[in-house]
Amino acid sequence: MAPDPERLHRPAGVDAVVRALADMTVERVAGAPAVGPVAPPPSPPPVTVTAEGIGADRALRVWAEQLAPACIAVDHPRYLAFIPGAPTPLAGAFDMLVGASSIYGGSWMEGAGAVLAENEALRWIADLAGLPERAGGVFVSGGTVGNLSALVAAREHARHTRSAVPARWAVCVTEETHSSVVQALRTVMDVDAVLVPGDARGRMTGAAMRATIDALPAERRDGIFAVVATAGSTNLGVVDDIAGVGEIARANGWWLHVDGAYGGAGLAAPSVRELYAGVEHADSFIVDPHKWLFSTFDCCALLYADPARARAAHMQHADYLDALNADADWNPSDYAIHLSRRARGLPFWFSLAAHGTDAYRDAIEHTLAVTRAGAELVRAAEHLDLVVESDLSVIVFARSGWEQADYARWSADLLRRQIGFLVPTRHRGRPCARLAVVNPLTTADDLREIFDSLR
Repeated sequence: MAPDPERLHRPAGVDAVVRALADMTVERVAGAPAVGPVAPPPSPPPVTVTAEGIGADRALRVWAEQLAPACIAVDHPRYLAFIPGAPTPLAGAFDMLVGASSIYGGSWMEGAGAVLAENEALRWIADLAGLPERAGGVFVSGGTVGNLSALVAAREHARHTRSAVPARWAVCVTEETHSSVVQALRTVMDVDAVLVPGDARGRMTGAAMRATIDALPAERRDGIFAVVATAGSTNLGVVDDIAGVGEIARANGWWLHVDGAYGGAGLAAPSVRELYAGVEHADSFIVDPHKWLFSTFDCCALLYADPARARAAHMQHADYLDALNADADWNPSDYAIHLSRRARGLPFWFSLAAHGTDAYRDAIEHTLAVTRAGAELVRAAEHLDLVVESDLSVIVFARSGWEQADYARWSADLLRRQIGFLVPTRHRGRPCARLAVVNPLTTADDLREIFDSLR
């Protein structure tokens, strides 16, 4: 058979396959999936990648009948592990359109309309944080890339503004700083982490930071170029003393980066807004819309108070890029560690534009109210202890007399019985459990059933 150069892009029956995929998407968006896998991964796994291809119909059947059932529904109201996702139906549907539209989101030249929409969504977040009018940034894949990109920009800025380069660069963090930050510092950037002890709830405070840096040798202190404050820690849901930490950073000429990947969405909730005092002084800030801002994976908003500093660090130079760099256009590829990028902020923008910011405020407030009700249930339960008083939508609790293995068995049984999905954790060595509420469809009754299952 002679090769068919159009086989890939003009396959027979493509319209029917696209409609089948659209129908499946509509069913998934409108439906109520099971919380956990309804079938184990197929064993042995099906052979799907072959020289001649298995055909779209069969590939779709394999996905629907064997592979998809082995996945956990992150948007289920009782998916309470890690930090869940709860994308709105509109965000999910628009993501399908974005994927099919072949929009390149790296440059103004190629995707001006997409960049405009993304920038409007970024502006709303910047205004929530109180960042200056010049603030701007880009949507990246997640907090790991967002944190790394911000810290690379911070170090590059320090290199160009200091009279001397230290023997070792360093960044101030705490035990509750997200693991991606410490990983990026040590293995990617080769930068030291200065550990500031947290308070009783794990918060970095200005007083502790001052005591820590005053005790450092001069050479070690001179290497500090940034401080990472956390606006909602993943494990405990607490917010650092951003104002106190930021004051010290400004006094020393250090970059203040605020990691709000999970908790930054709380800026939209009046009931907790005061916890974020000082975030307006951040040099960089991140928040993941795919967490508590109801967008699809993967989406992290990375913002800079002065985007020119980030552009100086991240803009790539090559002969073939001269056409993009000739003008002062807003090219999203210039503000993070990437060049190629999908317009991943568009599903968030579409949902935000369609529903309005008040709906987002109300949804976040509702999840906070459900969390507070859940914490009261723990306090009232004789068999449970509230391990930490969270600031946001995380509940950390312990069952009297249980060890790590007990929590692991309980977690597996919850998922097996399709009651919910939680995983064990530890707080300062103590085995315990935690849950995070970011889905407005999660109810206090859902949490009650979870807590009752520990009796």
